[in-house]
Amino acid sequence: MKSSTTFAVEIQQDAVDAADKPDGGVPRPSRVRHLALLTATFCALVFYAHYGVPGSMASALFKPPVTVSSLPSLASVTIDRNSGRAEQPVMLAEEHAPLTPQATVLEANRSTAMPAPTPTDRCDGRYIYMYDMPPRFNDDLIRDCGKGRLHPWLDMCPYVANDGMGQQLADDGGVFPGRGWYSTDQFMLDLIFHARMKRYECLTKDASLAAAVFVPFYAGLESGRYLYNYSISTRDALQLDAIDWLVRRPEWRAMGGRDHFLVAGRTTWDFRREADVDELWGTKLLTYPAVENMTAFVLETSPLTGSNFAVPYPTYFHPEAAADVLAWQERLQKVGRRWLFSFAGAPRPGSKKTVRAQIIRQCRASSLCNLFHCGGVIGGGAADCNSPAGVMRVFETSDFCLEPRGDTATRRSTFDAILAGCIPVFFHPGSAYTQYTLHFPRDHGRYSVLIPHAGVAAGNVSIEETLRKIPPEEVRRMREEVVRLIPRVVYADPRSRRVGFRDAFDVALEAVIGRVAKRRRGEAAGR
Repeated sequence: MKSSTTFAVEIQQDAVDAADKPDGGVPRPSRVRHLALLTATFCALVFYAHYGVPGSMASALFKPPVTVSSLPSLASVTIDRNSGRAEQPVMLAEEHAPLTPQATVLEANRSTAMPAPTPTDRCDGRYIYMYDMPPRFNDDLIRDCGKGRLHPWLDMCPYVANDGMGQQLADDGGVFPGRGWYSTDQFMLDLIFHARMKRYECLTKDASLAAAVFVPFYAGLESGRYLYNYSISTRDALQLDAIDWLVRRPEWRAMGGRDHFLVAGRTTWDFRREADVDELWGTKLLTYPAVENMTAFVLETSPLTGSNFAVPYPTYFHPEAAADVLAWQERLQKVGRRWLFSFAGAPRPGSKKTVRAQIIRQCRASSLCNLFHCGGVIGGGAADCNSPAGVMRVFETSDFCLEPRGDTATRRSTFDAILAGCIPVFFHPGSAYTQYTLHFPRDHGRYSVLIPHAGVAAGNVSIEETLRKIPPEEVRRMREEVVRLIPRVVYADPRSRRVGFRDAFDVALEAVIGRVAKRRRGEAAGR
């Protein structure tokens, strides 16, 4: 290609040739002249575009791709200016560097040449619809909390305080340092869970958006009122009323309740009466077909059902934030443990389902066991298993905590032990391994010990000898695993807006959302 200077010389020479013609006439137009004029015009435009207009088409054509690392939503994104596409986007954290001049220009170009990205919905797939049930199914129950109302012989009003956490505990000689410690009754999960749901960040009033539907019926608290010496018609009345109210709702009809869940904060056996006979224990709540369609969280489940899931018993610890958990975990790593093992509990005379009597006998015979005999007399003083400080002192000073079954297969004591950094010792898989599958690791040997029930019952197994055989390094590793479990098995303060860690509530909620999603996929596939 010729330069613009060469084209200008050729045009001037054509004019001289025309002036020298002898006839003085007008020369015929030259094709070279036309070509030169067009070419000069084009080159002038290119020259102007290249040097006179920043950010122009020419600049876009001749500049190489630009890498921008400070965009608010992308990191190390290479923008191909020819295609307008961003390659390999990587999400950044919430903190961003200020835009560079290049990035500012790029953002301006994107605003005109590309559609703005749609903001990510952080609640997508996590929305929960919560019924606004008549107060007779929840709030009215806890208003009437005096002696003989929620419990046959106890005043439960101190325990329903603070959204079910109970009264705040004092330091008590250093047993409960920091904040987050409450005298929590083991059967307050209905109230704690509901209070947490009220502040759940992804509640929706549009049931069609919901990943699951929560039923805030205080089934556990309600059934506890009438477990002793009441007719089945009295025991069943409010539960049947709640079911009738539910099945009439349009939200229920969408999936027949298969996207619904509730919390019944007692063991499953309190809701599985086998017949309509006054002498039989409990209610029939979990056996009704409508309720079987739902997912129910209970403190202990039955191996015969797939619609109920066991969740941890409430403990005394309800941290407001992750920092509270971390401070407690760090404290546990420094606690001196003078006892090899301990047991806090009472015998179950006449029961063939538990080895408590044998455990108490072995513990008394061992200089390495700390026995906290509930209701009995130890060293001249009463051992009160309802004393949070007393129980925690025993567990904090022990390497292993014995957790046999009691009235049922599970115990709240298991979670108090974990909270104290004490390695739980089980005597039957049904006390934990087949129960808390959502919250406990599958590798049970990482955090616990299993001593078969039969050997202890027959007197063929020494608990002390079994535990002494575990190497100190293995004990240390197991304790660290137990301490790591603490966030997953405690319920955070339901009033807190800055929890910052996954607690037992979060684990359960994620499980029910996943279960409902699987059910929907099954229905879509025609199963």
